[in-house]
Amino acid sequence: MDHSIFLYLGLIVLLARIIGDTISRFGYPSVIGEILVGVILGQSVLGLIKPSEVIKILAEIGVVLLLFQVGMEANIKQLRMVGINAIIVAFAGAMFPIFLSFPICFFFLKMDFVTSLFIGGTLAATSIGITVRVLKDLDRMKENFAQVVLGAAVVDDIFGVIILAALAQLSQTTSFEVNNLVVLILYLGTFFIFAPFVAQVMTKLVEILSEKLENLDFIPAAVISVVFIFSFLAYKFGSPEILGAFVVGLAMSRGFNIPWLKFLSTKKQTIEKVEHSILPLIWLFTPIFFVFIGLQVNLKAIDFASPEFWVLSFIIGAIAILSKVLAGFVVNVSFREKLMIGFSMLPRGEVGLIFAEFGRQAKIFNDLLYAVIVFVVLITTFLSPLALKQINRMYYQEV
Repeated sequence: MDHSIFLYLGLIVLLARIIGDTISRFGYPSVIGEILVGVILGQSVLGLIKPSEVIKILAEIGVVLLLFQVGMEANIKQLRMVGINAIIVAFAGAMFPIFLSFPICFFFLKMDFVTSLFIGGTLAATSIGITVRVLKDLDRMKENFAQVVLGAAVVDDIFGVIILAALAQLSQTTSFEVNNLVVLILYLGTFFIFAPFVAQVMTKLVEILSEKLENLDFIPAAVISVVFIFSFLAYKFGSPEILGAFVVGLAMSRGFNIPWLKFLSTKKQTIEKVEHSILPLIWLFTPIFFVFIGLQVNLKAIDFASPEFWVLSFIIGAIAILSKVLAGFVVNVSFREKLMIGFSMLPRGEVGLIFAEFGRQAKIFNDLLYAVIVFVVLITTFLSPLALKQINRMYYQEV
């Protein structure tokens, strides 16, 4: 084992806290500072820390716990009320980037068919971890538009899995196998139909065991184990792991109950114990996730002196921003909420980087195009928190 990992983790946690809190004192979401720490410590600037497998695992634990917390805090009544709007926004957020980018890349930039589609698929991604963290930092998670964003981001992740599976298949066989995609969709549907019920049953068993053991301290560890199990199950069903954690959070939230099985509802005492116990873990692990995003970016690989790089970055970047912001305008809400929804869907983060890396390994993206995509992912990731902060500040100045 390379024991220097302890030094790296010490630097990551400490600097993420210091710079994140410093950024926060200036009125901006701390996530900006945390990603910046990764950029500085990583291959882009100092080259001190590489995005190793250990850091990646800890980062994934961080975002899993964050989505579990978001699920627990979700307003179920509001989520149900905005369900249709969330699906519409998610569909628009996934399709607009493809519909806007494909004709421009294929006809105007003269890229081949698969590359043009893959760029659209990459731009369709949304990083739910960044989105919810920014809205939490701005204390906006309980508002109606935030529930639309939350629901849309969850559905968008599902769309992203389907799009990536389809594009991966196309890149290898130059044709779509409809049967494979239908099976994947059925798996995803099955998981989201039955997972909340199973999660609630398991959390109820945790409660009963805690009562038998006469020890409330048993609850947090047992619930975390349920979160990890459902994260694994989500992955096995073809869905992102974070959605499994989100489902467990929803099952434990105060407003969630199955009408004919209300006896399974989680007790207030249990919820409070979990909330109180899990918060320190979230403070510890979640910043690692955002630092890891920065560590994955390699600005040194980008030729900033290349005119072609800037032309492509401007075109693809404009599509990336416009397509997601427009997604906020497909629902009937106020103008400010449209903007907040659109810019909340903007950051690509780690999801965009996964698409970009897959495109590079599959030889779909050449070195120039890969650098452009990574640069655009970085720009959208930083722009979203800044834009949301400004829109949020404008709102309070007016009221």
